[in-house]
Amino acid sequence: MKEKLVGQSIRLFEKKGFSETSIQDIVDSIGVTKGTFYYYFSSKEELLMDIHLGYIDELLVQQEQIFNDQQKTCKQKLSEIVYMLITDIKTQGSSAKIFFREMKNLSPERLAVVIPKRDKFRYNLEDLIKKGMQAGEFRSDLNPVIITFGILGVTNWSYQWFNPNGPCTDQEVAEIFVEMILKGIQVN
Repeated sequence: MKEKLVGQSIRLFEKKGFSETSIQDIVDSIGVTKGTFYYYFSSKEELLMDIHLGYIDELLVQQEQIFNDQQKTCKQKLSEIVYMLITDIKTQGSSAKIFFREMKNLSPERLAVVIPKRDKFRYNLEDLIKKGMQAGEFRSDLNPVIITFGILGVTNWSYQWFNPNGPCTDQEVAEIFVEMILKGIQVN
């Protein structure tokens, strides 16, 4: 039932927004009572936090799996991260939208939990860029902080426009992004 509440909430939050969706809307849409909701969540904000943590924790797990493969180059790992982020938009697009759009509705205490996780993802990617620079795979004159923000901006913003049923597949979009990124940062 908890998964059902979360799944339906994600759909409603995506469609109507967090602030415009009531607990009553959520429970009515799946035919349960408010008591059922409060059995799993103390508040709508706790539910939103659950969505946020589910999203960012899964990204961190996937990122760690990619980074732990010692057989892959920094270029290969960067490619896999970009593909993972675009594929995630395909599979978790609604959660991505809520993560980026509704973070403003979390209390400072809850943000203090989510933001370090979001930052960890960014710092891990920044470290990959630095390692690629040191290994001679990426240009040595780059600003790794700005490059990292650029990569995340390109990939994370795609939740706004990427249509998995559109003319380009997630793989094609990822390949276009990787080519664009690497041609700008790899050593010739």
